[in-house]
Amino acid sequence: MIKKSILFLLLIFISSCKPEAVKEKEPLFFNKEKKFVKNSDSSSKKEVKKLQLNNGIVITFYTKGTGEKLKKFDVVKIDYKVRLKDSTIVDGNHLLKKEWLPFIIGFNMQTPGWDLALSEMNIGDEAEIFLPSKLARGENGIKGLIPPNADNYIRIKIVDKLPPTKVVEGTKIWLLEENKTENNKATLQSTIEFHYMVSTPSNPRYDISYRKNKPYTFKFSDFGIVKGLKKALLGVKKSDKMWVLIPSSQAYGSKGLMNLIQPNEPVFYDLFVMDVRK
Repeated sequence: MIKKSILFLLLIFISSCKPEAVKEKEPLFFNKEKKFVKNSDSSSKKEVKKLQLNNGIVITFYTKGTGEKLKKFDVVKIDYKVRLKDSTIVDGNHLLKKEWLPFIIGFNMQTPGWDLALSEMNIGDEAEIFLPSKLARGENGIKGLIPPNADNYIRIKIVDKLPPTKVVEGTKIWLLEENKTENNKATLQSTIEFHYMVSTPSNPRYDISYRKNKPYTFKFSDFGIVKGLKKALLGVKKSDKMWVLIPSSQAYGSKGLMNLIQPNEPVFYDLFVMDVRK
């Protein structure tokens, strides 16, 4: 269970994005005011709408959802595939045999283009997103998976919003995977070991325990731990996977933290609990 959950987390971390086979399409119409431009291909069985942004992103809508527009810090369920120009699929929830995966907007969870594109979409939308390489993996690519300067094509459905499992004084907690066979819950006297990735809107993934190959050991009596994180960890169990979104008032407030966290920024934790001990 632990290995499976860690793989799930790491795939989200390193994945890039691009949908299924995209063949040659008609030239796109530029629209600087970000209004929809209809597909001019008269052979299309169904009219689609295209939105081209000034940054080079193109969103081709196949179904326009009737749900609310996505906004910063929303967590949504997405069903997606990411592919390259040659139709090679490099990412997608199907690779993990999942009907959908969670995505939080505003923390550069994938690449900058994802947040920019999803901020133009609504719950229920089905679309194909073209991300120019500069807003995907850029000059570096991902060795062995995505070549340098590769444009990305994302076929995506915004399935639904994912409400938090609980909210504690403004801190939102999503329990994404729960160990239902474990009864030992963390108390104020517990020691917890967990792997993590920490992000802010201005500094995505600024600290990742997996890079050190060592989980963090936490006690509730530890000095300097943000209040919101302590509240989120109370009651967790071994092998739980969770997301925690902490408002600045429960994190580093108006002072921020050195050059890592700007004043008044929320902090996002992606956590996997390795152990809970009394």
